[in-house]
Amino acid sequence: MEPIDFETFVDKWNESQGQNTPALHREIARWLEARKNAGDRALLLLAFRGAGKSTLVGLFCAWLLRTYPFLRILVLAADHALARKMVRNVKRIIERHEDTQHLRPKNADEWASDRFTIERKCELRDPSMLAKGIGANVTGSRADVVICDDVEVPNTADTPAKRADLRERLDEIRYVLAPAGGVLYIGTPHVFDSIYAARPPAGGGDERPRLEGFSRLELPVFDGQGRSRWPERFPPERIEEIRRKSGANKFKSQMLLEPADPAAGRLDVEGLKRYDDELVYREAGGEAVLSVGGRRLVSASCWWDPSFGAPERGDRSVVAVVYTDEDGRRRLHAIRYIRHDPLLARANSGVSEATQMCRQVVDFADRHWLPAVRVESNGIGKLLPNALRQEMNAAGVRSAVIEETSRRAKEARILEAFDVALAAGGLYAHAGVWQTPFVAEMREWRPGESGRDDGLDAVAGCLLSEFKRLSRVPVAPARPADDDEADDAPPPRRDWRPTAQSYKAKTEFAV
Repeated sequence: MEPIDFETFVDKWNESQGQNTPALHREIARWLEARKNAGDRALLLLAFRGAGKSTLVGLFCAWLLRTYPFLRILVLAADHALARKMVRNVKRIIERHEDTQHLRPKNADEWASDRFTIERKCELRDPSMLAKGIGANVTGSRADVVICDDVEVPNTADTPAKRADLRERLDEIRYVLAPAGGVLYIGTPHVFDSIYAARPPAGGGDERPRLEGFSRLELPVFDGQGRSRWPERFPPERIEEIRRKSGANKFKSQMLLEPADPAAGRLDVEGLKRYDDELVYREAGGEAVLSVGGRRLVSASCWWDPSFGAPERGDRSVVAVVYTDEDGRRRLHAIRYIRHDPLLARANSGVSEATQMCRQVVDFADRHWLPAVRVESNGIGKLLPNALRQEMNAAGVRSAVIEETSRRAKEARILEAFDVALAAGGLYAHAGVWQTPFVAEMREWRPGESGRDDGLDAVAGCLLSEFKRLSRVPVAPARPADDDEADDAPPPRRDWRPTAQSYKAKTEFAV
């Protein structure tokens, strides 16, 4: 049998269908064959919606089976119907393409719409091509090539839980793939935290790109000169119509291949202004100064939204601090998601959940020179203020503990706090905040829908509560009562709250 290159194989098929091969498809065909010939075993093809990438990959599968009849190809898609659609398309190509008709088997039972086995000399347990939904059990299957065809869609990736499950499912590919096998992903981004992202997004699920090391071909609807990649089917007026009907985020994600959430949340993460500077404390001329990036901080607000929920389940316990600098900028400098160990609390002479959490809040207050910590005392929070004061005293940290009762709905508080701060363009956030779940919460939060919002609630509490002025006069913290302990104690840290001290001035007025 004469060898044939993939581009010619595509041309012959299109001619039999009365069609021409567009330049876009020629580029994809050449890339696929070049990567195969180079021995690349991990490929990612991203192309805009409607580019015909699945059709072209179906032709690629038929060509591979013609070239290597012993191959076993597994198609994974968001659901079984989508995977079966590609397998059925490949089956029809084999039946009708002039160079593959000889591959059709003699037995009809090997020629189903979701699995088929071509005429091949070797006897293998697995079919030549098999369709599976991403949620199906693939244990026991073996494949030389795995095609991941649009595994990321809203039904598999529109919530953090679904995205985590998708990643776990994709991890199973390693147990299915033959030692010298290869994987080809094709699709378009559907969420900001996309598996296709070249760089992991802030607050996303991966520390490194999910498909790091894959050979990538990205084909957005516009080329480098701003022209349509397929002008015959996507002229400028049609592209503009798609933009109007789909909305900015969906167009950006599906047509420009820039990961974005098509159903973007109410809170715009882009409104946060990132900074990297750390807190700097100094004393000069009897005055205490706390600054960030050379700008003096004049007030601070800390809010603790407590929860006794088990780690990774239910509400999370979160403490956050927002400072105001001398130029009026609000700075979300730190946020901590507090964890506790229920097993430690249940052990003999163990440390209770409340004590574990309070000690972490004390450490947070100490590290950030906080004049006060507000504790939301709704529900279980009623038990914590006194416990927190005891831990503050035991650690020698001079931070006041203020009980706060929230009487408004959480959703209303979050909207009021963030709408004003983001609209004014005055909300800054430290780089460390991007390493926490807060950014993902902010990106995905939508009024009226359930979802994670514990970090948002804590920061909203900071933004809406009274900001405590920072002292200019150094004040020594409380020292241990025991003389021996006092000798061993570290040098006193100074209080930096302005107007926190009272002064008595002498006057000449006779009153």
